[in-house]
Amino acid sequence: MLRLLAFASLLIVSPSLLLAQDRSRHFSQCQAIAQGLPGARYAAYHGEGLPVLNAELTDQTVRITFLGHSTFHIVTPEGVTIATDYSGWHRPDAPPMVATMNHAHSTHFTLTPEPEIDYVLHGWSDTPGEKARHEVMVRDTFIRNVTTDIRRYGGEEKDGNSIFVFEVAGLCIGHLGHLHHELSEGHYTEIGRLDVVMVPVDGGLTMGADKMSRVVKRLRSSLVLPMHRRGPPIETFLAMFGPDFEIRFAEGRGVDVSLSSLPKKPTILVLQGL
Repeated sequence: MLRLLAFASLLIVSPSLLLAQDRSRHFSQCQAIAQGLPGARYAAYHGEGLPVLNAELTDQTVRITFLGHSTFHIVTPEGVTIATDYSGWHRPDAPPMVATMNHAHSTHFTLTPEPEIDYVLHGWSDTPGEKARHEVMVRDTFIRNVTTDIRRYGGEEKDGNSIFVFEVAGLCIGHLGHLHHELSEGHYTEIGRLDVVMVPVDGGLTMGADKMSRVVKRLRSSLVLPMHRRGPPIETFLAMFGPDFEIRFAEGRGVDVSLSSLPKKPTILVLQGL
């Protein structure tokens, strides 16, 4: 409840900030709220003007289903369908409207996606030396990315991975992709707040459990969804977290998430199929 009160309609920020954002075609509410702290004041909102979040959003539900490896199927209240790290290996029943991809391995991207997919978002730039930059509004969902580097044999591919952030129903949902290094303060600033984070737990193909757990703890997300488990048991990753985190094992592959249903205590939820 504290997190909901802190980040939902009870957060009051500068009206000039809100008006400046409103003039832009797209803006990140997750970044704006995170950057407003710790100077924001917490109080019940009774005045006129623009609150940060519409109270009607708090009960809107986003469905997140683990399809396999690092592919999740996200369904928003207005019916936007998204497949993360889409390679075609793990497919939803129908082609998604949006497919996000990363460049680390062929299990995280495809160069021949189905033509029915409206938005194919590469987490890497097809122009050498440039960063991939996405700011896409699809119905009720704002999608953006934050680039990170990936290891390659004999070197690295700069900005070859993207952390994709999906802002919908007042929620900030992040997918870390094939994250190979700990994040800098600049990365955390770009990401902003994440209520839900999907995190690889392979124990070394991306990062070791200790380093990855530090990223998770720093993000302070309410709901952590492990993915990309290869080799080590999930317990190796879970052992990195103390009493500040609750650990739950789901009975199915999916979870319904809303602002009002976010766990009061940071929770790692292991979905079936991992």
